[in-house]
Amino acid sequence: MSSLPCACGRTAADGLGYPDAVTTPESPTPRLFRGTATVDDLNAMSRDTAMASLGIVFTEIGPDFVRGTMPVDARTHQPYGLLHGGASVLLAETLGSSAGNLCVAPGERCVGIEINANHVAAARDGQVTGTARQLHIGRRTQVWEIRIEDAHGQLVCISRLTLAVIAQRG
Repeated sequence: MSSLPCACGRTAADGLGYPDAVTTPESPTPRLFRGTATVDDLNAMSRDTAMASLGIVFTEIGPDFVRGTMPVDARTHQPYGLLHGGASVLLAETLGSSAGNLCVAPGERCVGIEINANHVAAARDGQVTGTARQLHIGRRTQVWEIRIEDAHGQLVCISRLTLAVIAQRG
């Protein structure tokens, strides 16, 4: 899947104006994310949080996306045996916020200011996979689209997350 442009028309391949966009011999296209955070780093930060309680696991950091999985089981079901919409929103915000924080300069951080989600299909068991991709990266706000799909690639939930970029405290 190709990278989506932000509102200014640029994509991760354009480096989004970041002077330290990452390139490697294996990946000559600049990455959207700053630094060298790994999936293991993101999973380590999730210990003893809601993400760990629900079984959310980061599985991939791509050049312009962050991907993770969540089980569809008793931890994430609503009373009718379906994936709870709130669990989907927790997965979406986890992936989008984590991706956003990988984009900011040292001394900055992202916090969620709005999220919406459309639940378009039911999931009863197995696992869902969420993928967060940028729609807009600005100096003060970011907008991320998070697609959550079942094991067959069927869209279960589509979410949009708006983040504020703020100065990191303490």
